Amino acid sequence: MEHLKKKGKEMAHLKKLPWELIEEILSRVPPKSLIRFRTVSKQWNALFDDKTFITNHKMTFRFILATESFDSDRKSKQTGDSGTSVVSVEKAVSLNGTLYWVCFCDKTDPMCYRIYKFGFSSGIWESFCNLPCGRNHDGDALVLGVFRGDRFSLLKQCMVTKKIEIWVTENKINENGADVVWMNFMTFLSPNLPDLVETVNYSEPSYFIEGKRLVVCSCDNTGHAWIYILGDNKLISKTRIDCVVDTLPLHCTFVPSLVAVPVPC
Repeated sequence: MEHLKKKGKEMAHLKKLPWELIEEILSRVPPKSLIRFRTVSKQWNALFDDKTFITNHKMTFRFILATESFDSDRKSKQTGDSGTSVVSVEKAVSLNGTLYWVCFCDKTDPMCYRIYKFGFSSGIWESFCNLPCGRNHDGDALVLGVFRGDRFSLLKQCMVTKKIEIWVTENKINENGADVVWMNFMTFLSPNLPDLVETVNYSEPSYFIEGKRLVVCSCDNTGHAWIYILGDNKLISKTRIDCVVDTLPLHCTFVPSLVAVPVPC
């Protein structure tokens, strides 16, 4: 009986939590776990359909590892603006329904890189905007990503000094590449930084930014995948992923979302 009274007091105390605090707590819960809470109350159920809550939901980034083989050859594409042949050096990044690549033109300075986009309606590549930096050495990491859902991020690591730079765009990406302005977001100079590029097969890292920390997945020279967490200008932790049998697994980041996928009628 005493136990039931104590439990009742605890429940009553929980009910006194401000709704703003409850909403903040729920905004930090991964989307899959939120589904179970729809039956708590009508207010909670309505919250998960609220557009403001969906927009402000603090998305939980994760990595996907796969072992499917793929063709890693760098392929030339024809651009529509000048007919110039360009070489893509990165995996594509999708933003607002458009695919973007980091590329360089083979008839210009090979250390000069730009972002190109693919126009699905025209079927051609188009130059979009400049990068804030290029490669100083052929083995430097130069990886394009998405920041806060509507902006670009760029990871660069020098293969000689191991210095890591993270650049982000100041504003949302629109159709006009001339509006893109880059700013330096993070820099890591610690001497114990890992090599983020597997040099033999040029296996590119994938990454995401979580607050003031950088989380990277990359393969070492033996082909094994590692997760690195960096912050405060140092390597905080590293974890080897042993659940994937094959070496040099494909890996990328994904963001679980509360946004519903339209179902065709």
